[in-house]
Amino acid sequence: MAVCIAVIAKENYPLYIRSVPTQNELKFHYTVHTSLDVVEEKISAVGKSIGDQRELYLGLLYPTEDYKVYGYVTNSKVKFVIVVDSSNTSLRDNEIRSMFRKLHNSFTDVMCNPFHNPGDQIQSRTFDGIVSGMMVQTA
Repeated sequence: MAVCIAVIAKENYPLYIRSVPTQNELKFHYTVHTSLDVVEEKISAVGKSIGDQRELYLGLLYPTEDYKVYGYVTNSKVKFVIVVDSSNTSLRDNEIRSMFRKLHNSFTDVMCNPFHNPGDQIQSRTFDGIVSGMMVQTA
């Protein structure tokens, strides 16, 4: 399961970042922001290729010693970043894809809320509950 989940706006500012454990929160902010360069690189590479440009899942952005960082971009250029623990070898690519799909559907529900202003921080309890379900449970 994930140790950090972030939603980044089109203009590269965070709409939502949640991490477990919370004492490493600054480290995860740094990890998410450094991954944005790789996301931009992959988006520009996809734009130049003739292949299927509807592929939203970017795959593994980069591995570090402790974590693996995965990326996903919506059609409106909102970026989702999921950081998982490198020691979790049982997590497969299709499970990461389904996590992103679930996150995207929940994000769409938040954006469809008439009381939410696009571009504001996400403060939905429902969205927070879905993200909590994807996070590593600490005992």
